[in-house]
Amino acid sequence: MVGAADRTASPAERAAAGRDARRKAPRSSHGEWAPPAGRPDPVALLEGQASSRVGQLVPLRYGRMLVTPFTFYRGAAAVMAADLAGAPRSGLQAQLCGDAHLSNFGAFASPQRELVFDVNDFDETLPGPWEWDVLRLAASFAVAGRELGFGGRERRRIVARMAASYRGTMRRLAELGNFEVWTTKTDVEAIARGWAAAAGEKETARFQRNVAKARAKDRLRALSKLTHEVDGRLRIVSEPPLIVPMQELVEGGEEEVEARVLEALAAYRETLAADRRVLLDSYRFAEAALKVVGVGSVGTRAWIVLLLGRDDGDPLFLQVKEAQRSVLEPYAAPSAYAHQGERVVQGQRLVQAAADVLLGWVTVAGIDGESRDYYVRQLWDMKGSARVERMDPRALNAYAEICGTTLAHAHARSGDRIAIAAYLGKSETFDKAMAEFAESYADQNEQDYAALQAAAADGRIEVMQLPE
Repeated sequence: MVGAADRTASPAERAAAGRDARRKAPRSSHGEWAPPAGRPDPVALLEGQASSRVGQLVPLRYGRMLVTPFTFYRGAAAVMAADLAGAPRSGLQAQLCGDAHLSNFGAFASPQRELVFDVNDFDETLPGPWEWDVLRLAASFAVAGRELGFGGRERRRIVARMAASYRGTMRRLAELGNFEVWTTKTDVEAIARGWAAAAGEKETARFQRNVAKARAKDRLRALSKLTHEVDGRLRIVSEPPLIVPMQELVEGGEEEVEARVLEALAAYRETLAADRRVLLDSYRFAEAALKVVGVGSVGTRAWIVLLLGRDDGDPLFLQVKEAQRSVLEPYAAPSAYAHQGERVVQGQRLVQAAADVLLGWVTVAGIDGESRDYYVRQLWDMKGSARVERMDPRALNAYAEICGTTLAHAHARSGDRIAIAAYLGKSETFDKAMAEFAESYADQNEQDYAALQAAAADGRIEVMQLPE
């Protein structure tokens, strides 16, 4: 297992290994950041990613990244991965999210239909140094804090709070049994109770409204927002270039479209457990469409598939999203999975305590004839995210603590929690280092954002602006 402890080693020996790792990478060393000599051009890194994406959508990706320095940060995981490659490493590993910024945490439905909070983006997941996820999360709070107009002292306090939460949670989990750690999850109701005390009355009311929206963002909401009736039949709406029904892209008519989708669904079905296959088999295909998603993902191929069950009021929406190689792979060990969709699915299952029951993967021949790897999950399964852009310092402090706790839970499932906890220790050394790094890297992010702005101004890149 990724980064798992030596089963023959005692807890004392694992803790000693964690403390020994401080000699390799002192905790304070994580606070040091300066661009290395010969640092890659950030725009060139983004252009390199663009070469494997849908060309017509790449300008939209740049447009979304250029809205603010924070939206740039969201789309620049490849840039930061190259930077983190040279950062100090303790030598302790875990299954990483790979893009652990603060907007990639959120609420979603567990298999038991409870609303839980966890890491919720895994396109870049890969085994690697646990520090990389924490560093990316730390810098995201500094970048967001600047956008919100918070002062430097307040931003450092927020980042240190996140790091202290990660450290304290990892130390607590180090004392628990393996099964307890594996099954620990954070339900939204528990967060709500803590949020009321930490964030204040105004933010608590906003939190409850967001929870209500998440509960309502389900398959029936998707049905009302993404479909309409045409000649007595449900159709996915056409809103190019954001949503384009498949029959508008494929020559040969509806029979050709249905044959292609059913072939893909049959291959995906084989990656599910037997009971999930029974569930999938109870639905019939209705329609599929290309749908643009996110910021960093724009330009990768993402499809939505509408299936219908008992009747037209019983929909199941699947998202079939292209999985390319993780941006971490050039700087970490290659994935154990040749299929990039399987890499995403298996990584998600390692990180989340309550993964989507319909997670699977498939290889599909595209319209251009080229085969690509995809992973499959439910669309809009009670998914919700924090409205960070409206938070005051008190609320962002509380959210930082929640994210730090959540990331520690994620890493403890696959990494050696005892060794990592011992490495982190009882002092605030690591917390302060994260706060220093975050500010320095937020400076770097602003410079990289300016570089992309300049590339747009001089015509090096084409930019398109459309709402999400």
